[in-house]
Amino acid sequence: MSQFSLSELERIVAQRGRSGASDSWTAKLFAKGVDKAAQKMGEEAVETVIASVRGDRAAVVSESADLIYHWLVVLALSGVTVDDVMAELESRTGQSGTAEKAARGAG
Repeated sequence: MSQFSLSELERIVAQRGRSGASDSWTAKLFAKGVDKAAQKMGEEAVETVIASVRGDRAAVVSESADLIYHWLVVLALSGVTVDDVMAELESRTGQSGTAEKAARGAG
């Protein structure tokens, strides 16, 4: 497995996003704001779903990478860190998924 981590990618995304560099897609996406970044994340999510339903493993890998990248942009623009998300997930591990959803009132 690669030594490259989600935390490292999060750092790179934040650095490039705030760089203001005209040749950086990440900086351009940051400049467009959370609405555009969230739209792109949604598009990548749909593309990941389509690839998985088709059984196209290579496309699932590629689209998942795009999805994670755009998710990290949305997190950064929202002032949320991967550690925040991981803490939330960790807090849910003490109960079943069904019980956790019921506690949130989720359907």
